[in-house]
Amino acid sequence: MSIPQQTRWAALAVAGLTAFCAPAWADKVHLVTSMGDIVIELDAQKAPKSVANFEQYVKEGHYDGTVFHRVIPNFMIQGGGMLPSLDEKPVHNPIPLESHNGLANVKGAVSMARTSMRDSATAQFFINVQDNPFLDQGDGYAVFGHVVSGMDVVEKIKMVPTATKGMYQDVPRTPVIIKKATLEK
Repeated sequence: MSIPQQTRWAALAVAGLTAFCAPAWADKVHLVTSMGDIVIELDAQKAPKSVANFEQYVKEGHYDGTVFHRVIPNFMIQGGGMLPSLDEKPVHNPIPLESHNGLANVKGAVSMARTSMRDSATAQFFINVQDNPFLDQGDGYAVFGHVVSGMDVVEKIKMVPTATKGMYQDVPRTPVIIKKATLEK
């Protein structure tokens, strides 16, 4: 084998090793919102059920036309389950909680929203706008991704004026709409 051919084999081996060792953060979801675009990278290795659930809702077009219905500037922005009228969209059965998976509720982390019941997450998610370590205690809230582009948009959303509407608090006065959600590689 000549030296150039050996070099080629070595390059192929390194390329194969690189592909084999690709990070778990591979799939992305692109949210086109009324305030700009947000790209979320998903971690299917550490939160497989949460990622599969989120991707299913994206593929079905569930998030299209929903709003960030709960915005708290020193905490998080939550969306994915309600229309601008604050009517809830139909959802699938809840998924098991995948907290304590090695991912933390830090600024930019994306987590499944749930009720006080442990295994109650369906379609709603939230983006942490600051580090929220208390969300990792007890049963915790399952982090399944993080914002890789558009954190400036998240920062704009967290500052929108909010009000109480019906039984809901911290609702943006002007709806912040998720116009379209798509999967990307």
